[in-house]
Amino acid sequence: MNEQDFYQVIAGELDLRAIQVVNTIELLDAGNTVPFIARYRKEATGKLDEEQIRAIEERIKYLRMLEERKATILHSIEEQGKLTPELKAKIDATLKLQELEDLYLPYKPKKRTRATIARERGLEPLAELILKQEIESGDPREFAAKFVDLEKEVPDAEAALAGARDIVAEVISDDAEVRKAIRERTRKSGIIVSRARDPQEKSDYEIYYEFSEALSKIVPHRVLAINRGEREKFLKVSIDAEPEALLLEIRNHYLTNPKSIFAPEMETALADSYKRLIQPSIEREVRAELSDKADEHAIQIFAKNLKNLLLQPPLKGKIIMGIDPGYRTGCKVAVIDETGKYLEGDTIYPHPPQNKVFESKTVLRRLIEKYKVDIISIGNGTASRETEALAAELIREIKSQESAREVVYTIVNEAGASVYSASKVAKEEFPELDASMRGNISIARRLMDPLAELVKIDPKHIGVGLYQHDVNQKQLDQALEHVVESAVNSVGVDLNTSSPSLLRYVSGLTSRTAENIVKYRDKNGKFRSREELKEVSGVGEIAFQQAAGFLRIPEGGNPLDNTGIHPESYPATEKLLELFRVRGDRKAWRTLKQRVRQEKRNLAQVAEQVGVGEPTLEDILNDLEKPGRDPREEMPQPIFKSDVLKMEDLKEGMILKGTVRNVVDFGAFVDIGVKRDGLVHVSEMAQRYVKNPLEVVAVGDVVSVKVIGIDAERGRVKLSMKI
Repeated sequence: MNEQDFYQVIAGELDLRAIQVVNTIELLDAGNTVPFIARYRKEATGKLDEEQIRAIEERIKYLRMLEERKATILHSIEEQGKLTPELKAKIDATLKLQELEDLYLPYKPKKRTRATIARERGLEPLAELILKQEIESGDPREFAAKFVDLEKEVPDAEAALAGARDIVAEVISDDAEVRKAIRERTRKSGIIVSRARDPQEKSDYEIYYEFSEALSKIVPHRVLAINRGEREKFLKVSIDAEPEALLLEIRNHYLTNPKSIFAPEMETALADSYKRLIQPSIEREVRAELSDKADEHAIQIFAKNLKNLLLQPPLKGKIIMGIDPGYRTGCKVAVIDETGKYLEGDTIYPHPPQNKVFESKTVLRRLIEKYKVDIISIGNGTASRETEALAAELIREIKSQESAREVVYTIVNEAGASVYSASKVAKEEFPELDASMRGNISIARRLMDPLAELVKIDPKHIGVGLYQHDVNQKQLDQALEHVVESAVNSVGVDLNTSSPSLLRYVSGLTSRTAENIVKYRDKNGKFRSREELKEVSGVGEIAFQQAAGFLRIPEGGNPLDNTGIHPESYPATEKLLELFRVRGDRKAWRTLKQRVRQEKRNLAQVAEQVGVGEPTLEDILNDLEKPGRDPREEMPQPIFKSDVLKMEDLKEGMILKGTVRNVVDFGAFVDIGVKRDGLVHVSEMAQRYVKNPLEVVAVGDVVSVKVIGIDAERGRVKLSMKI
């Protein structure tokens, strides 16, 4: 197959027009980033979104890799002198790596097997007789006796037949059609079975001690749980695939003449081939395929949760106190100003073993009054709820005073804070502080601007997924890198305030150019225009083209530098403003989109007049309507509280507000303010059937829930959204 064939294949698979695929691949091959293509090359792609572009990117990589593998295989078979036109046509036509490897299997150099030893002993002609099944009279041992050779370690006719059967078994096992048929039947009718290695041993996998489910129906999170249980030596796992039906499948391919004297030998070889060679191999393949699909699904869930978490709304203009709760080592406290600058920190010991409650409240009160703290941000880890109770008590005391300040608190996801505190980035930001004092700053800052803070942490440590440590780590890292890149570029980045950690995710920039931007800024002061970016070392024309539209300069000389309009579209934007006579009137820019609609202007004609495509014109109008817009501001704000809810306060039937902390296959975990997050099972999410919880909720959503079950002993709460 050639590249043109690939384009047609991908277009068919993704239900796109071929020209969309061709143009997208050309843009990718030219080094353009996915966010840049999605945002600024809509005319070429037909307005494909990032997900569609990445699907094209992944598929063309796969097909090109497949083509390289085909070339290697064809060369190998040709060198053996075994390449036929029919085999070459089959290899050329295949679109799946597994089918390609099946075709190559008979020609693939092997380690010494029972079949290769039998061939070395000269038993291949006898194996051919068994395979052909043409002879219908006589005794197989008479034919086998001709191959007896003591020097070749074939002492008698039975040994000769056994060796010949080994060759036949391998021939059957190497047959691509047989393997395909067995694999497909196993997928359709196979059952995964797990049993306990020790039924008396307690573990987290007891529900899988006697478990079976159809391969076609088992859900991804169960696959991952079973895999982990097997890896940790609690479970034994196998595939039950109806061996009799599968043997019948092989017989239909190979038992061509039941009257042949070699039919019994063929029957024995068939059974041996399935049990010894095919069944273990296909079971490994199917298990691997099942695991790959479960990995892919888990990574998708993790990626969606991460994106929703990254895009939580920033909290602007507030003084925030961050508290990293703890028992023995105390609670670390930090105060940051409206820009995220660290002001002061301390350590308090309100919980056992010290129990210095009065002293702790005195420290917190002093910091609140000194810096006029608006919000207390409490990490949701160890001692979180006890610290919440302390904060609520302190807030009640402050409220009781005359002319008291309004202070509230909220719980934030602290996952990854400890990872950040020991990181190189944290050391560079706060070289004078101990690692133990940096995590609380992160907890405060991730309330102020979740995206800017969370990009400093390896995404897989942020903890919004399921079994993230069990899945393919390379694929996970790649997917999460894409998520962070997408989130950063969808929001846009302030060129004059952003850290290297944030800048490195901007389309076209690298860690090195991000650091160079900050060095340039430190040396020369604030950037006055996007064009000035070209003066930074390492930022050439290509990097500038990819990055410029995603960088913002709120107080620059050109107001367009604070929009998502790309510099390449500035001339068109100027023409548009002149066309509607609002060039110098920034207030009129905001109503331009409405005016175009009211005057019933033809967008295609206007686009032609100003020299851009219609999709680009639509984006320009949107950006002029809301210059400097942050899409996160439309997301729900976190829940702020001034009093605490205890587990003992809960009663079935209570209706509460909560924040979605994590979404998994079987439901969502919602923080309602007690020690542990409550679970809304997927069956309790809506009056209708919900297949995927992400259809209904996302991380960060504020939802109303009803308490439908309380297990105080295990600290579990069942919730329902069917109110």
